[in-house]
Amino acid sequence: MTSQDDLPGAGPAPVPLPPPIAPTVSATVPVPSRLDSVIEQFARDYIKDRRSDRRWRLIFRGLWLLLIVLMFWSLLAVRKAANLPSGPHTALVEVRGEIASDTEASAERIVNGLKTAFEEPNAQAVVLRINSPGGSPVQAGIVNDEIHRLKLLHKKKVYAVVEEMCASGAYYIAVAADEIYTDKASVVGSIGVLMDGFGFTGIMQKLGIERRLYTAGENKGMNDPFTPESDKQRAYTQAMLDQIHKQFIRKVKEGRGKRLKETSDTFSGLYWNGEEAVKFGLADKFGNLDYVAREVVHAEEIIDYTPKENIAERLAKRLGASMGAGAVRALQGAGTIH
Repeated sequence: MTSQDDLPGAGPAPVPLPPPIAPTVSATVPVPSRLDSVIEQFARDYIKDRRSDRRWRLIFRGLWLLLIVLMFWSLLAVRKAANLPSGPHTALVEVRGEIASDTEASAERIVNGLKTAFEEPNAQAVVLRINSPGGSPVQAGIVNDEIHRLKLLHKKKVYAVVEEMCASGAYYIAVAADEIYTDKASVVGSIGVLMDGFGFTGIMQKLGIERRLYTAGENKGMNDPFTPESDKQRAYTQAMLDQIHKQFIRKVKEGRGKRLKETSDTFSGLYWNGEEAVKFGLADKFGNLDYVAREVVHAEEIIDYTPKENIAERLAKRLGASMGAGAVRALQGAGTIH
């Protein structure tokens, strides 16, 4: 048997080559520099701010669109209600809360309601439902005068119905009515005038504080709480209050006439419950709104003519406040790197 080495022409056996070695690749990744990190953070914050601005713009546009829709809806609703036919009814105007120029019981609001009620041909009479501690004699006087004018112009009766309270300026308004109805426990009266304030001159002297007030006019600083009050100024203020009180008394006497059983306390600023008020002629009878509409006016249906803030107006006020706050927050956040 012959081997491969014995074959003719056969050379030495080849030596196997080692496997190829792959080139090594470094696994290290270059660490970003501090500048790259700041740029990346700035880019993220810029995108975030742009998105926030775009979101606020969309919110504002949506809210304005909603406001416009509600305003049109409110106007259409009011117009539709005004055009609805109504039969004989009792017209109601509310006098609630403090009587002042910037409240729900302002002269402007009450008078607007009264005008609408008097001009409505189907309104058989007008009822003032009162629940007020009083307020400005000027505002009350405007309403009182307007009630007298409207009664003469339209030949309609006016009734005042007292709920919890009808005092001071509220009673000033009530005496313009043809009759006043009250509950036995209502508070009625307080026919008087006041002006209040504080004086701190004694404390300032003890603390060594000097008040520096410069005026052109002897009495320009009158009633300043940090300046001593002179006898002349005190007498002047009291005379003015007495004069307003006399105007109030005159209106009460004109409105109540012989029904008023005057005593030494009638115009002293005291107030009475409804039972005493009827006894002294400050009110006429006991009764609530439903009773007056049913038994006195003989028009049981009651329609409220009190001017009210509509939905659009309320939304506009709230929307204005919220949009202002949102805009401030957006401006504060713009361009800030967190």
